[in-house]
Amino acid sequence: MEFGVDEVLETAGMILFEHFDIRAVTLGVNLKDLMDRDPARLADAAQARLTGLGSRLVSEAAALSDSLGLPIINKRLSITPAAWLIEPCPQDDAPLTLAQALDAAAAQAGVDFIGGWGALVQKGATRADARLMESLPQVLGSTERLCGFLNLASTKAGMNLDAIARLGHILKDMAVAADKAIACAKFVAFANAPEDNPFMAGAFHGGGEPDAALNVGISGPGVVRAVVAQHPESDLTMLSEIIRRTVFKITRAGELVGRELARRLGVAFGVVDISLAPTTAMGDSVGEILEHIGLEKVGAPGTTAALALLIDAVKKGGAMASGHVGGLSGTFIPVSEDAAMIEAVLAGALSLEKLEAMTAVCSVGLDMFAVPGDTSPAALAALIADELAIGMVNNKTTGVRVIPAPGMQPGEVLDFGGLLGRAPVMPLSPFSGEKFVARGGRLPAPLRSLTN
Repeated sequence: MEFGVDEVLETAGMILFEHFDIRAVTLGVNLKDLMDRDPARLADAAQARLTGLGSRLVSEAAALSDSLGLPIINKRLSITPAAWLIEPCPQDDAPLTLAQALDAAAAQAGVDFIGGWGALVQKGATRADARLMESLPQVLGSTERLCGFLNLASTKAGMNLDAIARLGHILKDMAVAADKAIACAKFVAFANAPEDNPFMAGAFHGGGEPDAALNVGISGPGVVRAVVAQHPESDLTMLSEIIRRTVFKITRAGELVGRELARRLGVAFGVVDISLAPTTAMGDSVGEILEHIGLEKVGAPGTTAALALLIDAVKKGGAMASGHVGGLSGTFIPVSEDAAMIEAVLAGALSLEKLEAMTAVCSVGLDMFAVPGDTSPAALAALIADELAIGMVNNKTTGVRVIPAPGMQPGEVLDFGGLLGRAPVMPLSPFSGEKFVARGGRLPAPLRSLTN
């Protein structure tokens, strides 16, 4: 891959003035060969492997960032789904023993997060899966860098309502397991979870992956916002073309970083995730892109259509720039991490119902939003089921990161600080779906699953 002088200068301008960076490099690591009936031996072996690989990731990423002049913000690890690893361990303390070792490895290596504390339960749960689910409050509440996930639905298998109903109760326990409900912020409930996602909290190293693979998550809301703002008179066809060309350039930089870092580490290059990932920094906002397209506020009529245009252009531009686009590859619309989204909720422009409608065309889902602390487990479960149904029926990835804010009511704001931002507490419908959730069982897979 060769870059011309003009491309280099243009990329430098994006870095200096438009918040362009490589948001995350995530090294996925297979740990299946370390499985052991003794959780202490499993934990020690996992910690040793991850500390060594994670330390190399951090040092090589820093060296590459310096040599290219391109910021690489987050260095992360992901592992084989932890439920598989504790399968042979009969001891009650096996989940916590392993979790503490994983968190210690991340700290020793200097990586920001480690993902993979999760299970694939879209069709049913093994005893190890159930043990892992029950461990979530203690594990995510007592560790600093460990993140978790559950895949609860897929287009091929349908949706596991029994697991979702239980998750409603587990989330209530997670909300009080640590200050500011931070355990909930480190957990995602998925439909169609990708095995090569570099973004947290849902990253894990899937069963179809090699022993190690390097996945890259680019960023670029600020860059896209700037070019959209520069073309206020363009019609939507031309605007789509402008966004597509911009994302092509961003993805080319991500591809360069990913391939070179993988080469230096001696591991396989996995994918470039082309998702636009906002932050709370001014100008680095997906919501602001939508408003520059023509919305007075995010949530106004036209929001879903504008988001559909944006994500379509992002995917087309990214797919043309890399032969290995994967992960989530969409547009993140987290409430707490996007300044324009926060403002829209506080202004009354963006409701939870409108946010759910937007997720039908983005590929991430209901992300980093707060609900009242007294929300019932059944309401949480029904909310998750609604969102995962969108992913299941439409053969796309959707996820939920919901924060039941302890002691808070609609209109109050849960302030996490730092990268996670602040989440205005959003009201839910006062009407109940409890009887629906109580039916349990499994939602059958949609007809489109019959593709063989």
